[in-house]
Amino acid sequence: MNIREYAETDIDEVISLWKKCDLIVPWNNPEWDIERKLQVDRHLFLVGEHDHKIIASVMGGYEGHRRWINCLAVNPEYRRRGYGKSMMTEVEARIKKMGCPKINLQVRAKNPDVIKFYQSLGFLDDNLISLGKRLVKDPPHDR
Repeated sequence: MNIREYAETDIDEVISLWKKCDLIVPWNNPEWDIERKLQVDRHLFLVGEHDHKIIASVMGGYEGHRRWINCLAVNPEYRRRGYGKSMMTEVEARIKKMGCPKINLQVRAKNPDVIKFYQSLGFLDDNLISLGKRLVKDPPHDR
């Protein structure tokens, strides 16, 4: 798998990947999520290609105190081959190079396999509750 930075021409493949991985939720418009990401730390939006097809993605972000990981996705047909670990290794290296001391991420509680995956990479349960508040309502999406 070749890992590279996201390009605008990747939008359809990335959204298709996110759908296959069940990452798209009704309250988030994927086009808007991508557009927002491209405004901040664009170099931390990575895709993984295999045979010229996008099979993985990950977004790294920064809010000044900690780095965040979002939208790690690996096409179900390519799972259990180390591609998710490779994507995380690459984004973590880029984040560490920037001097950040800690990475945070959120996983839906109903997804124990993903929790186990992140634990295998050294992530620990910080014993926190994640709270959120929508400030902007995204328009409906049709992809």
